[in-house]
Amino acid sequence: MKVLFAPQVRLSFRELIETLFEKEYFGFEESAVLYVRELFFEIRDTLPLCHKKPAPNYFNRYGENLFYSVFKKNQRTQWYVFFSIHIQNGETIYLVRYISNNHIVSQHL
Repeated sequence: MKVLFAPQVRLSFRELIETLFEKEYFGFEESAVLYVRELFFEIRDTLPLCHKKPAPNYFNRYGENLFYSVFKKNQRTQWYVFFSIHIQNGETIYLVRYISNNHIVSQHL
C-alpha cells in the first residue's frame, strides 16, 4: 500500500504552517513546522489502517467516490483527510485529495 498526496494538498500543508504561525497558534515557526510534519507523516504512515467512511457529495469537488478518515491532533482539532483508492499493478494506492479540520468542514459531514 502506498499513500500519495495531490499537489494541491502538499501546497495546503505549506500554507498551513504559515497560517498556524501568523495567527499565533504557535509562538515559534519551528513549532508550526513540527506540527504539520507530524500530521503529514501520521497520514502517510497510518491512513491505510484507519477507519474510512464515504465522503458526502459536498466533497465531490475534490474528486468522485471519495472516502474520509479522521485524525485527532488535540482536544479541539480533528483533521479530515479525503482520499480516493486506486489499484495499480496490484498495489493499493491512497490518493489524498483534500484535507481540512473540524473548524472548517464539520458542518458538511
